[in-house]
Amino acid sequence: MKPDIHPEYAETTITCACGNVINTRSTRKDLHIGICNACHPFFTGTQKFVDTAGRVERFQRRYSTKKK
Repeated sequence: MKPDIHPEYAETTITCACGNVINTRSTRKDLHIGICNACHPFFTGTQKFVDTAGRVERFQRRYSTKKK
């Protein structure tokens, strides 16, 4: 590796809007994020699938084979 071209890799703290704190290493100092694995709906199991305006049914009607 060439000397003096790589950024400093130091310990940092990542803070989420929900209050979760993650300690890791990065080239950036303290990071503030809006969502993390502790509050994201996919990881917490609170994710809901919403079919707006019956799009799935409309797709199935349009591309289903017609019965005789």
